[in-house]
Amino acid sequence: MSEAAPETVARSPAACGAPPARPVNAALKRGLDFVVSLIGLVLASPLLLAAAIAVKLDSRGPLLFRQQRMGRNFRPFWIYKFRTMVVDAERQGQLTAAADPRVTRVGRWLRQSKLDELPQFFNVLRGDMSLVGPRPEVPKYVELFRDEYRVVLSVRPGLTDPASIKYRDEAALLAGSPDPERQYLEQILPDKLAIASDYLRRATVLTDLGVMARTVLRVAR
Repeated sequence: MSEAAPETVARSPAACGAPPARPVNAALKRGLDFVVSLIGLVLASPLLLAAAIAVKLDSRGPLLFRQQRMGRNFRPFWIYKFRTMVVDAERQGQLTAAADPRVTRVGRWLRQSKLDELPQFFNVLRGDMSLVGPRPEVPKYVELFRDEYRVVLSVRPGLTDPASIKYRDEAALLAGSPDPERQYLEQILPDKLAIASDYLRRATVLTDLGVMARTVLRVAR
């Protein structure tokens, strides 16, 4: 269940036209990522165990789903989630709409609660991702918007960002479209990229804390 990444050339944030790096903020951000993700894994360990057992009992297949996404400076990495769909679901398309028959019973609950994202704390610990940053996209969609991603991928992708909060119900939006992929590429993804660029212009450790707080409140509703 993987997808080969296109050959790319890494660029520096300056070369991509991204906002200049802030060394103090960058160090604080990475420290916050490491500490919070480590604490999160410890505190969430009962949920991780319960989710793992539920996935294995509910359907045949691996416990975790991994997929190649594009990371900082166009470096691909493997993102991890609890598996929420049937085996080989990707062969039928990348996007998932509400009531998608490929989603398992437990998977539907994991998606709604966002517990399927918990394994990504390991991605944050490894340095592939940050707690807050533009959500990582699959390589084939990144290539379609490469110019925009030169700015967006000047930072590590994140577990959440302002676009994730706005599009919390993205699957429901796509379910009502006659052509979900076209709607995603022509409307949703360009808007996400615009939101990500705006986030990068204003990003600080304090704004990241605000995004995390808003995300928790949004998920808890």
